[in-house]
Amino acid sequence: MTTPHAVVRAAVARCLVHPDDDLRAGLGLLRAALDERPGPGAGRVRAFLDHVEATDPGRLRQEYVRTFDFTGRRCLYLTWWTDGDTRRRGRSLVRFKEIYREHGWEYADAEELPDFLPAVCEFSALTGSDTLLRDHRPALELLRFALIEADSPWAHLLEALVATLPGASPRDRAAAQAMARSGPPREDVGLAPYGTPLLEVVTR
Repeated sequence: MTTPHAVVRAAVARCLVHPDDDLRAGLGLLRAALDERPGPGAGRVRAFLDHVEATDPGRLRQEYVRTFDFTGRRCLYLTWWTDGDTRRRGRSLVRFKEIYREHGWEYADAEELPDFLPAVCEFSALTGSDTLLRDHRPALELLRFALIEADSPWAHLLEALVATLPGASPRDRAAAQAMARSGPPREDVGLAPYGTPLLEVVTR
């Protein structure tokens, strides 16, 4: 089951991974999908695609590594934000896999943990489930503010992603931290393994 937000979430999933040659080669497909099914956040994704198109591929890869690999404040693994490096994190990762299976989605990527944000976006785009995104809304908002403060082009993607979720985003980092302390509202909405060519599915 796909939703009106499926294309934006699918595009975010594709753009949040390490920018390889396939990303640049697929810019036309991404733009066409966004044009065919525009929705909240689509303009932000297009702004990121403009950056990709205008940036040397080697420089873009360096930007990605500097953005996500060297600081926990911009971590793409959602349970890091809730559990850090504690024993709780293992249980949380198991829960991710359980939710995937409940929706008929088997996580089979041996290189990435199941809480890797691109995988969560792909799962949501394919199944229509908001469960994991909503449960981890505080982490998404804190990551969004961290990317904005770093003047990172990847901030466009987090802004696009939270635009697909119900309710207003917090006004500032302090409000996002307050959300993290209290937790977001819990409400579920709502087949293939991670790695399926996603835009081919959600634009059918």
